[in-house]
Amino acid sequence: MPKIVDHEQRRRELAAAVWQVIVQHGVAEVSIRTVATAAGWSTGSLRHYFATRAELLAFACDHVIDQVTERIQALPVPTEPVAAVRTVLLQTMPVDDVRRTEASIAFSFLALGLGDPELARVQRRHFSSMYGLCLQMVEGLSEVGILAPAPEDLSARAHRLHAVVDGLSVQAMAGHLTVEAMIAQLDAYLARLTIIPAPPENG
Repeated sequence: MPKIVDHEQRRRELAAAVWQVIVQHGVAEVSIRTVATAAGWSTGSLRHYFATRAELLAFACDHVIDQVTERIQALPVPTEPVAAVRTVLLQTMPVDDVRRTEASIAFSFLALGLGDPELARVQRRHFSSMYGLCLQMVEGLSEVGILAPAPEDLSARAHRLHAVVDGLSVQAMAGHLTVEAMIAQLDAYLARLTIIPAPPENG
């Protein structure tokens, strides 16, 4: 019988190999050759899946987006609304080695996407996914009545939250903020974004 190839499993193997190259050497070292070596494949076998480095990089970033999305969906979220928002947003920020690698892949597309349509597509997906998540968070705070009053609409406030999360992440990755300081700054912004409801009157 002919051997049945599990293409999805092979793509997962390639994702792990891309991850290994990035962790050990950085995004700049991702290539057909380095990923093939990490995966224990020949370059010819790898080219059956990805013809160019751009396709390989796009796959790596798509994999990060899917991985973060799946992690958030499986997350036990606190019932307190601000704590829930904090928990979700920290899944996208470089608070540990895994999430630092994810962030380094995603932010590398800021430059890479300028010169390649396929990488630009992934860059747009990353930004739209993150904005959508921030909008979901802001809408949730509004629905439970603890979003602080402001002249902007929810869309503008989601854009600002997105900018804060990305800005803090970049500063932490560049070494300008420690992880603890990054989290403290996020907490401070969430405190300004929300209001604490007054306790109910007795009697």
